[in-house]
Amino acid sequence: MPDALFILPFLFGAVVGSFLNVCICRLPEKVSVVSPPSRCPACGASIPFYYNIPIIGWFVLRGKAACCGAPLSIKYPLVEALTAVFAALLAIKFGIGVELFVYFAFVSALIVVTFIDLKHQIIPDVISLPGIVIGLILSWVMPVGIVDALIGAAFGGGILFGIAAAYLLLTGHDGMGGGDIKLLAMIGAFLGWKGVIVTLLLGSFLGAFVGVIFMAFAGKGSKFPIPFGPFLALGALAYLFFGEELISWYIMRAVGA
Repeated sequence: MPDALFILPFLFGAVVGSFLNVCICRLPEKVSVVSPPSRCPACGASIPFYYNIPIIGWFVLRGKAACCGAPLSIKYPLVEALTAVFAALLAIKFGIGVELFVYFAFVSALIVVTFIDLKHQIIPDVISLPGIVIGLILSWVMPVGIVDALIGAAFGGGILFGIAAAYLLLTGHDGMGGGDIKLLAMIGAFLGWKGVIVTLLLGSFLGAFVGVIFMAFAGKGSKFPIPFGPFLALGALAYLFFGEELISWYIMRAVGA
């Protein structure tokens, strides 16, 4: 049973990961994720199903399109492998049940958001806005509960909106995109207000750490934008898997201090 609890969700996650690649490629272009079927990103030729096998297909093709020989991004097997691994880890942590499928949908949304934000510096409303509503609806059957989910969504969106408004007032420049605000509201709808706090603290710390490293190598004058969405996603994942442990550790450290 333990093997099945890992292998079956892993395979299912890999298949879903293939669809997430479609979403990552098409959502920024506002193109349907259903039609047309998968095509070569270079020449537009249809991709036969036997070359579209998750994870394995990219390696069989040696990272090149069979139709025209154009290079295929490593992002494709990476997204599929990430989705597969998270599906298996979620199954191990929550077992086969409602929580598994709800949190798998949530993690899948975070994966799509992360890769889109890294490339395009946007977080599509088509993910975050429905995600808020879905998270609130599903909270009725989840441990978080509707009250905690409502507070989490309002707190998550409100705190980033307040920070963005204050920054704009003080500097006259936008310091945070509206996509980040909606994303944290979605995270709050799924994880509650405690999840928002942990996500924001960890996301801010990781973002600042990466920013310092980037400035050290690229120079202080560099103005390359660092998207915040991926760091919020990492913070949310950390809370999802280790939330109670992180909170307990922090309380013990605070009391001990």
